[in-house]
Amino acid sequence: MRRRTFLSALTLPLAPTAAFAAGELSNRRAPGFALQDQDLKTHDLADYMGKVVVIDIMRTACPHCATFSQKLQQAEKAFGGRVKVLQVVNPPDNQASVKKYRADHGLSTTILWDCSQMAISYLKVTPQKPTIEVPHVFVVDTKGWIREDYGYNLLSRGIFEGDGLMPVLEKYAPKTA
Repeated sequence: MRRRTFLSALTLPLAPTAAFAAGELSNRRAPGFALQDQDLKTHDLADYMGKVVVIDIMRTACPHCATFSQKLQQAEKAFGGRVKVLQVVNPPDNQASVKKYRADHGLSTTILWDCSQMAISYLKVTPQKPTIEVPHVFVVDTKGWIREDYGYNLLSRGIFEGDGLMPVLEKYAPKTA
């Protein structure tokens, strides 16, 4: 009897609602950046004020990133001009790996180049926490505030592999009447 009660108490935090809570990197102004895409066009976060911006820090060799890229493309199309998706890669990704990734997955979303400075500021990398774990997604509201962030884990799989991102985006970019 005790064992069952203990196990029930452990599984309670794993309820689906807990999976979609804002992460520890949310509820702050989004750090500004200006990064280039594969065509050398500069994308400045400030250019997207008034839109919800989904920033995905990813790698082309990441299997979870590939699935999520498809979900992000679907979301950008579903929300039209209200949502902009910016995927960000860091070394060791390069022009060839990104070109192949885009072709293999039929992607049209914007992929930006970072030399880790942007990723470090978003993920709050420090000497005590020196790693960049991918994928990690940030939802930035129309005023430039990070409202939600999710790193890939067992609890957040619905965001990255299912339809869990859609209600999050609807919360910040509702359809106008």
